[in-house]
Amino acid sequence: MSIGIGEIVIILLVAFVFVGPDNLPKIAKATGKLVNKYKTILKDAKEEMDLGMDND
Repeated sequence: MSIGIGEIVIILLVAFVFVGPDNLPKIAKATGKLVNKYKTILKDAKEEMDLGMDND
């Protein structure tokens, strides 16, 4: 499941219409931080699971 360029453009246009050009950078930055935190949590959980598997 991947997102293509067309879908990204549509999402950005919809966000631009609903949020407005002034708030869009703030929301994009907050979304980026959220995605980064989510990836870090997933990576940490995977490392913990790998360590648990190695101990068994």
